[in-house]
Amino acid sequence: MILDSNTQEKPQIDYPTKWRFKVIGRDKEKVEQAIKEVMGDKTHSCKFSKTSKKGNFHSYSASCIVESQEERDRLYKAFGDHDNVDFVF
Repeated sequence: MILDSNTQEKPQIDYPTKWRFKVIGRDKEKVEQAIKEVMGDKTHSCKFSKTSKKGNFHSYSASCIVESQEERDRLYKAFGDHDNVDFVF
């Protein structure tokens, strides 16, 4: 969906849909483990993206099918609350 700069509405997302979370942390193995913990038994993919210029942060793309806005928000919050995740978007 394309919104112009004058539109304040949220885009309409049809569920279920595939959603990608960018998950960033300081320790590669701990970030991978955090993704496994948050996703639990949910079928997902986890792919290493990159390491920051100074080597302090490592990012991963974690994708899955989300069934609803509530599920998407729950996963986002769980990543954000995880001790081994510094940023999620």
